[in-house]
Amino acid sequence: MSILRKYGGLIVKAFWTTIKLTVLAAIGALILGTALAAMRLSPVPMLNWLGTAYVNTVRNTPLTLIILFASFGLAQTLGITLADPKSPTSIADSNFRLAVLGLAAYTAAFVCETVRAGVNTVPLGQAEAARSLGLSFGQNLRTILLPQAFRAVIIPLGSVLIALIKNTTIASAIGVAEAALLMKEMIENTAALLVVGGIFALGFLLLTLPVGLLFGWLGKRWAVVR
Repeated sequence: MSILRKYGGLIVKAFWTTIKLTVLAAIGALILGTALAAMRLSPVPMLNWLGTAYVNTVRNTPLTLIILFASFGLAQTLGITLADPKSPTSIADSNFRLAVLGLAAYTAAFVCETVRAGVNTVPLGQAEAARSLGLSFGQNLRTILLPQAFRAVIIPLGSVLIALIKNTTIASAIGVAEAALLMKEMIENTAALLVVGGIFALGFLLLTLPVGLLFGWLGKRWAVVR
């Protein structure tokens, strides 16, 4: 209890940072992942090749390496900080936004494959019927394929989101003040490994369990009847 009294406010603040990382990265990953899925399904060979190359490269690259590249490669080498250099919190703001960028870029590869799998569940005859009516590839994707695909992969997308929540701990590698960084500091300061570990394990459980239940319910409610 003394640990909670001393660090309670910091724990709440750290998990709030984790939530913000998750939400912003999830939005970015959904947009980029959907675009990548469209590229992989595109009849244009170059777009198909680019989408495939991105997914295969990013999916097989460690997330830690991507986060470190965002910090050292973009910020320190190229000078892309994503924050106002005159701000007193410019370093913290830059690290947070670069972490969001890295998490979104990494998760987008998995969103892409999930959405593409959903598109493959749509009967081929529907796409052929749309083409016979004169719909372009973009119109077919937007009005026929993607609406059904997203409904078919709600539960797998929930699994991707849960993985993203846990992956936010990698942001501590570049100094983002989220839950994993605070846990490390608390263990070093208190040496109460089991207590501190239990507190943060419970915190992540409270974040991930409702997400799994929500997406499971949505998947059953919005499932496409074949």
